[in-house]
Amino acid sequence: MHKPLIGIGSDVAQKDGERDRAFVYTTYIEALKRAGAVPVLIPPQPENAADLLEGLDGILLAGGDDCDPSEYGEKMHPSCEPMDPRRQKNDVGLARLARQRGIPTLGICLGLQVMNVAAGGTLIQDINSAVETEIDHSSEPSDRRHHGVIIEATTTLGHILGARTMNVNSSHHQSVGRVADGFRVTAKAPDGVVEGIEDPAHPFYLGVQWHPEDMPGEASATAIFGAFVEAARNHAHEKENDSTELSPVGAAQSE
Repeated sequence: MHKPLIGIGSDVAQKDGERDRAFVYTTYIEALKRAGAVPVLIPPQPENAADLLEGLDGILLAGGDDCDPSEYGEKMHPSCEPMDPRRQKNDVGLARLARQRGIPTLGICLGLQVMNVAAGGTLIQDINSAVETEIDHSSEPSDRRHHGVIIEATTTLGHILGARTMNVNSSHHQSVGRVADGFRVTAKAPDGVVEGIEDPAHPFYLGVQWHPEDMPGEASATAIFGAFVEAARNHAHEKENDSTELSPVGAAQSE
């Protein structure tokens, strides 16, 4: 069987005097490659999202800046640093379509938040001002702090990790607020901040608030990407079977 093709929603970089760039961090690419997938970059083009998904076996929604809170009907907190609107429109569209079509999806950090917002949920725009906590959730990516999380054992994430607790890196100042309908919280920090969500009705629609792509030597990261790529591989196999059954050759063979 061919390696599954997994699209990564790209970020947009703007710099005065230069052309805008669409990019993804190579840590996401390397994590997917180690797990046995072929990663591809999806530039911001929400008008083509439906057609793009036809050729993909999975979607990875990566980390980045904040969601514009107008997406979920709130005013912007002073600490909010919105992502490029082209990226937001693209990622939200990918999240919605992938959920509707049963396409395996992994959301990381901002990606988890996008999944929740795309499904009608909200975000805590600034953890430090909204939650009493001693945990440094918003440490810099160059020097990430770590903290414990508590995993719900009966969830997909719980089955993947095979553990009730784990230690994760942390680099986010926003988190899930109101959980979208149909989602289940799969992990929380000791202070109650949501660290994982999933759609139990979907083959694989899972988000984590930490950055497993930056934990390449840890078994938990290997397990998460391994399960995601396996789900994408199964999705590719199902598409292949459906295509065979619908083709004239397949129809002739079945008669």
